[in-house]
Amino acid sequence: MAPAPPPAASFSPSEVQRRLAAGACWVRRGDRLYDLSSFVRHHPGGEQLLRARAGQDISADLDGPPHRHSANARRWLEQYYVGELRGEQQGSMENEAVALEETQKTDPAMEPRFKVVDWDKDLVDWQKPLLWQVGHLGEKYDEWVHQPVTRPIRLFHSDLIEGLSKTVWYSVPIIWVPLVLYLSWSYYRTFAQGNVRLFTSFTTEYTLAVPKSMFPGLFMLGIFLWSLIEYLIHRFLFHMKPPSDSYYLIMLHFVMHGQHHKAPFDGSRLVFPPVPASLVIGVFYLCLQLILPEAVGGTVFAGGLLGYVLYDMTHYYLHFGSPHRGSYLYNLKAHHVKHHFAHQKSGFGISTKLWDYCFHTLIPEKPHLKMQ
Repeated sequence: MAPAPPPAASFSPSEVQRRLAAGACWVRRGDRLYDLSSFVRHHPGGEQLLRARAGQDISADLDGPPHRHSANARRWLEQYYVGELRGEQQGSMENEAVALEETQKTDPAMEPRFKVVDWDKDLVDWQKPLLWQVGHLGEKYDEWVHQPVTRPIRLFHSDLIEGLSKTVWYSVPIIWVPLVLYLSWSYYRTFAQGNVRLFTSFTTEYTLAVPKSMFPGLFMLGIFLWSLIEYLIHRFLFHMKPPSDSYYLIMLHFVMHGQHHKAPFDGSRLVFPPVPASLVIGVFYLCLQLILPEAVGGTVFAGGLLGYVLYDMTHYYLHFGSPHRGSYLYNLKAHHVKHHFAHQKSGFGISTKLWDYCFHTLIPEKPHLKMQ
């Protein structure tokens, strides 16, 4: 008796979108998915095929009015079969991916809108690193950078520097959560010794003892302060408008945040890469150590570092996750989608909308039809 064939892999619409955003050429025939990436890379006209057919259902091309090549085309296509599109046409089964897809059809707030680009006539050459080109865009830069595309970006000529500018999402918890745990354990032990006091740098007569019971409060204060720093950095640094005559400030803006708005589904650029993140995190740590006693500043820092990890993980999920409709994360995702595709000058909170409420930068509930 012949062994049963292995079960086909299944992919949600969001998983397919993630691969398309990374530059893959996936097409589907009904529920069946095919990866044509290797074909389009090694055949003349492959790039045009990638842009024209990636992500589309090609059933009409293969199953429509028969011609003499239909059967051969279907047989040829099967060699690129990778699995099934999960959740479509499954009757009463309420698949999470389908729910998201239906939501995007009925809720404009959850529907990304990308610019249709003629890659040969765009303002930059997409076959070359972009960082050294964007500075020349001048007054056209601000409009260009806020017209999102669905392809990955290369910033640098050097493969080494380019690699350091990208990272996978799970590098963030792998690297920083152990540091959070170590700092928390170390500074809690310091508090437990009972010799932590405030204001010792100003006076020895009126110092204030800090008991170990204050540790959780200081840790939560760090998380809270990070949410404010997240908002301020996003609003005033990442969304500064560089002068149109400043080549280097335009480059700086693009490498900090402009590239994310240009390619919002480039999964390798959604979280802060470890090397530059280490420099920024080190500066925050030194500042807190200068202002506060070591154990107090270190505890606040540990909470803030955990807040940063939660922020980066939330940000990645808002781009590629499929939250349930009506949930907190669903509302955050709708808020962030509007920020990217309609209201770039508001909606700066990522992990929370608290500071958008406080500083009156909340995105209006009704989407701007003209902007969309």
